[in-house]
Amino acid sequence: MAYQIDRYNNTLLTTVEDGTVDQTTDLKFIGKNYAGYGEIQNENFLFLLENFAGANQPARPISGQIWFDTGNSKLKFYDGAQWRTTGGAEISTGEPSGLAVGDFWWDSANDQLYVYNGTSFILIGPQNAGEGVTQMQSMEVLDTTSTPRGIIVAIIEDEYLFITSPNEFDLNVSEVNLRAQGFDRIKKGITLKNTKAATNGVTSTDHYFWGTASNAAKLGGIPASDFVQISQGQNTVFTESIEIPDSGAFVGDSNDLHIKIDTNGFDGVIQNVTNNGVIKFKTTDSGGTLTHVATINSTSLIPGADATFNLGSGSATWANVYATSFVGEATKANTLRVGTNFRSASTSANPDTVAVRDATGTIAANLFDGTATTARYADLAEKYSTGEELAPGTVVCVCRHDDHEVEAAGRGCIAIGVVSTQPAVMMNSDAEGQYIGLKGRLPVRVIGPVSKGDAVYVDENGCASTAINGGSMVGIALESNHDEGEKLVECVLKV
Repeated sequence: MAYQIDRYNNTLLTTVEDGTVDQTTDLKFIGKNYAGYGEIQNENFLFLLENFAGANQPARPISGQIWFDTGNSKLKFYDGAQWRTTGGAEISTGEPSGLAVGDFWWDSANDQLYVYNGTSFILIGPQNAGEGVTQMQSMEVLDTTSTPRGIIVAIIEDEYLFITSPNEFDLNVSEVNLRAQGFDRIKKGITLKNTKAATNGVTSTDHYFWGTASNAAKLGGIPASDFVQISQGQNTVFTESIEIPDSGAFVGDSNDLHIKIDTNGFDGVIQNVTNNGVIKFKTTDSGGTLTHVATINSTSLIPGADATFNLGSGSATWANVYATSFVGEATKANTLRVGTNFRSASTSANPDTVAVRDATGTIAANLFDGTATTARYADLAEKYSTGEELAPGTVVCVCRHDDHEVEAAGRGCIAIGVVSTQPAVMMNSDAEGQYIGLKGRLPVRVIGPVSKGDAVYVDENGCASTAINGGSMVGIALESNHDEGEKLVECVLKV
């Protein structure tokens, strides 16, 4: 006859047939007349004794069943839906479900403890802000004599900001974590991080007490604004204006340098009050080299080194420099002193100016008074009026009938010169007409062949030739040319 297995609440759990073993639960139920039931029965007792101890939860739990979770060393019970911890906290990386009000959960991912209020989880601690721990943490640390010391550390996002202590002591070298966070000497009261022994109680970073402290607004009962720092080697920074009387202030152990207002009541004065004293100007360049730039003594402003320093620059010049005389070399001048007058320079023939070359290298003037030792061109020329523009090299004679002075010479005429284009000396330059070469060498229009050294005479149409033809002599050929036609031949004038 089959066994009916009922639960404690009288509800049927399972039916076990004769000669069988039922495995509805994690305990095995033995049917009537099953051979070898002793081992199974003894194992059931063992499972009950050890509460199904194992790292994995029982596979066929029923409500009320107890299981010892060896992986977390926790005793758990099955509530009909899930396994729950009987004491302590639930341990998981995510929020567990099915917890009752007051149950704890240990967040193993972040090492934090929560309590369930029936709706959500409330963090007990430690507090986290951002990526790290934020909390006031009590600690016991060792001092340099290995004596335990109790402290409270303020932590925000894993950064240790300050320590509160009832004692003053130096941390033991074994306190690696605190020393790495910027603490080595702990003072009574509150010690900020990076307030190390080497800084004499001053933080080496931007960690401060912000607000008014009991001895910050005043020192010894005197307002801080009444103090000036006088420590040797320290700079004094004034945030307010400092008024010094017109009588000024002295600088130096012997009060050598005096800075004051002059007797007129408004001119500033920097004065070396020692006998034969000087004032030196020095500066440091970008490389850190100290340079003596200039010295002022009772009679001079002297550069710190000869031919080294400039007065002004190419991009920042002085407007005017006034002096009785300049000793040295000037690269530019607006005027040149001539006697008691000052003359400006000009490329034109302007009166009372200094003549200078123009862009072509030419000097212009109305009149030269003096002796020239050289000339660029070869002939002496004078201007004469002509009835028409005559070609260079044309032999001319005096015109007897018209109102102009010269014309192209013909046979029987007396030649007075040859039309010149590049005379060495130009006479009567203000007159109208063309320059007529009177002496020297210049090209002459010649008809027919000519040999060097031949005399040439007046021919027709302002030309010359070697034939006499009753005309006057023009000059001597300086070159040979056997062309039968007209050409220019260099000649020495003999008119």
